[in-house]
Amino acid sequence: MKRLLIANRGEIARRVIRTARRLDLATVAVHSAPDTNALHVREADGAVALGGASSAESYLRVDKLIAAARASGADAVHPGYGFLSENAEFAQAVIDAGLTWVGPPPAAIRALGSKSAAKALAQQHGVPVLPGYFGADQRDETFAAEAARIGYPVMVKAVAGGGGRGMRLVHEAAQLPAALASARAEALAGFGSAELLLERAVLRPRHVEVQVFADALGHCIHLGERDCSVQRRHQKIIEEAPSPAVTPALRERLGAAAVALAQAAGYQGAGTVEFLLDSDAFYLMEMNTRLQVEHPVTELLTGLDLVEWQIRVARGEPLPLTQDQVRWQGHAIEVRLCAEDERFTPHTGTVRAFAEPALNGGVRFDHAIETGTEVTPHYDAMLGKLIAHAPTRAQAIERLAHALDTTLLLGLPSNRAFLAACLRHPVFGAGEALIPFLAEHGDALRESLAPPADAVLAGVLAAACGAGAAQALPCPFARPLRWRHGDAVLDLSVLEQGEGRLQVALGERRCEARVTADRVTLDGLAQGVHAVALGGGAWQVQVGPHTLALTDLGFAPRERAGGASAARELRAPFNGKLVAVHAQPGARVAKGDALLAIESMKIEHQIAAPRDGVVAAVSVAPGQQLAPGQLLITFADEQAAA
Repeated sequence: MKRLLIANRGEIARRVIRTARRLDLATVAVHSAPDTNALHVREADGAVALGGASSAESYLRVDKLIAAARASGADAVHPGYGFLSENAEFAQAVIDAGLTWVGPPPAAIRALGSKSAAKALAQQHGVPVLPGYFGADQRDETFAAEAARIGYPVMVKAVAGGGGRGMRLVHEAAQLPAALASARAEALAGFGSAELLLERAVLRPRHVEVQVFADALGHCIHLGERDCSVQRRHQKIIEEAPSPAVTPALRERLGAAAVALAQAAGYQGAGTVEFLLDSDAFYLMEMNTRLQVEHPVTELLTGLDLVEWQIRVARGEPLPLTQDQVRWQGHAIEVRLCAEDERFTPHTGTVRAFAEPALNGGVRFDHAIETGTEVTPHYDAMLGKLIAHAPTRAQAIERLAHALDTTLLLGLPSNRAFLAACLRHPVFGAGEALIPFLAEHGDALRESLAPPADAVLAGVLAAACGAGAAQALPCPFARPLRWRHGDAVLDLSVLEQGEGRLQVALGERRCEARVTADRVTLDGLAQGVHAVALGGGAWQVQVGPHTLALTDLGFAPRERAGGASAARELRAPFNGKLVAVHAQPGARVAKGDALLAIESMKIEHQIAAPRDGVVAAVSVAPGQQLAPGQLLITFADEQAAA
């Protein structure tokens, strides 16, 4: 192996490049049209354009990837995670082309990549599984009968793929048809297969997974567990190791079950066996036949390089360690930094300001972003992963929360502050976060993000005066400012004294302020502040750990016309493809009813009615690409009609 093509993008492509370079392997990147100038493309030794914008036109095209390997002289292919990393046909195509596949054998991928097949294999080898239905008959009436046999609540799952897509929790029979239709659509769009399975739902479990590694010589070991219970939309956002709930004895049982499943499938390379943990009982969820997003947690805990292990196993080398030689030290936690708001809605846009935290003292940041990066609707919303390692869990939590506080990320919404709030929540701190953690504590976490009044004032002053007259000559006249933060409107009076010095009046408050390029001082108390203009009077400002969305109302009329009209309109909250319309003109709907489904960043989002009303018009049709703010539905003006 001399030249490695990386059939992926973003932070995982950069991660593989880093290890390959240390092993003296040349690297080849591939890229879609939107990724032409991406970091992973610039860092590789060579790059091949795949064309197209969507995944289906680029990173999911087996023919284009094989052609890129041949054209670049690559003799090996690393698939990363996602895209085609668990596709047996792609693995076989790589092997048939005479290239080295850095992953498990196609037969093992087939045996384990299907959740149904994996559960059947697990049952044959004594690995616990939940009661369920894993059959080939995919008719709705069959699922209804099987759900009644299993007993509600049940979980509907896509047989192929992972990442939480194609999963629906169903509490009663009346919800099942809609859940099946929605899960099928999402699974087909994400994995090319609409096949589903059912299993009994465990409502308050942990999600614990075991990292396994196997070589071609018959050796297989595990590298411990990771606890991934903090999730939204069935997707992980916080992962840690070791799990607060796993004892050494339970770790040994989990590890033995994971290794047994891998060996039963003739596995080679890196894989992760995922379990639901209910007290000290555990049940197989699935096996991911690839490197996990959260593999850095295990790397920091063990001191190993799992990508290096993948490459060595692909070369035919034995595993570097035996099970008895594996050592775990301290505690490691990872968070997934995503372009989404606190309601978990994904957003696109441009990164207008970015700076990493201090990457020392046990902090690692795997990402592929820089100032100017375009976040498009074509790919996952994850921007990167921050990981902290420390001697104790409490130290790792605080180290990671501080790293989030000091990461600068402006230009589009992100979950940076929300993640820090999760880490500092007492339930998480006590090691008691289960899968329903965000469902139970999400509203309180969102409320905790409200910035203090001084942070809002500092943000307004940074945006309004950071590059204005306050930096130059004094002005004898006070300047009125009018800004919006959330639902609040701030009317200020600012007297600019030059050199960044201000006298500020806000309601009854009077204060002295000083504004510099990256700092605002209020009555002697300094705060780090960064502000970027988004256009149309909108600004995003980071004040210490707080991120503010501000709007300059200085040139806006105090009472906007058309408010009643706007209240009757439902507009697209983000970019995406409209996949379904559930409401038709004339239909009466209740607040919370699902009206449309939009697919964005590989997730299907149900758009709900904001209030009770009657649909007057539907302005879009399934299959359309939507832009943020595009009119979707107009509601009737029932008061006018009356």
